[in-house]
Amino acid sequence: MPEPILSVVGVTKIYASGVTALHPTDLTIRKGEIFALLGPNGAGKTTLISIICGIVTPTAGTITIAGHDALSDYKSARRAIGLVPQELSVDMFETVSATVRFSRRLFGHSAKDAHVEEVLRDLSLWDKRDAKIMELSGGMKRRVLIAKALAHEPDILFLDEPTAGVDVALRRDMWKLVHRLREKGTTIILTTHYIEEAEEMADRVGVIDKGRLLLVEDKAALMQKLGKRELTLTLVDPLAAIPDSLSGWELALEDEGRTLRYRFDATAERTGIPSLLTALRDQGIGFKDLETSKSSLEDIFVDLVGERR
Repeated sequence: MPEPILSVVGVTKIYASGVTALHPTDLTIRKGEIFALLGPNGAGKTTLISIICGIVTPTAGTITIAGHDALSDYKSARRAIGLVPQELSVDMFETVSATVRFSRRLFGHSAKDAHVEEVLRDLSLWDKRDAKIMELSGGMKRRVLIAKALAHEPDILFLDEPTAGVDVALRRDMWKLVHRLREKGTTIILTTHYIEEAEEMADRVGVIDKGRLLLVEDKAALMQKLGKRELTLTLVDPLAAIPDSLSGWELALEDEGRTLRYRFDATAERTGIPSLLTALRDQGIGFKDLETSKSSLEDIFVDLVGERR
């Protein structure tokens, strides 16, 4: 198993008002992985990221980043991190290349124009290198934030809601960029409420809600363990209601009685499908089509958060 590059132990945030923004949290991130932190707005995603990146001081707990204590050895720990915040935080009158070079020098690195050029080319910003940031579109400004975060060659890149408010095409481009960065050895941690982002990119998924980290799982294992499958039957004749004799199955009648939907656990020893089909035949309920589908990460997320509200 790859060595941990980030360790969070017992980290808590309680504000002076008494509000607990983050309950005691433990989290270990493996070197080179893509980790997605999922949660609704206000769940505590940004609070946790801000604490790790040194923007917010924790009330309690310890954080180790690339072998450095984030509180006692702040400079070394921070040097290992690149952060792409939600909000634009750049000098609008500066050029693209100048602001990226400035970010690199801010961490004590030499100019190294070759690296700056590589980052700008990776982000399709090279042709805009001499443009002022105020002249760029919203999507291009977002790319500049990523370029700034990558300027000092960090070991870990934090993306806080990286594609909020950007179009689908740019979102896909950014997913491709994340995969390229991982191939180069960069560890990626992203917060998002776009479930498809986590499903597309992440190796592991964490779900946070109301300041509590509810679970951390390998994405595939999570979907295998918590995912449900559905059997959809298109009926020959519409049903007004589900007969009492079928109450033993988790059934739903939809599409004005023309569709019967059955949810089942695909990992169970018995799915109940053969006996359901037999019961339908015995009731004289015919179907002309059937298909199965598995639940998405979004279904799992909604179920998990919904259970705790």
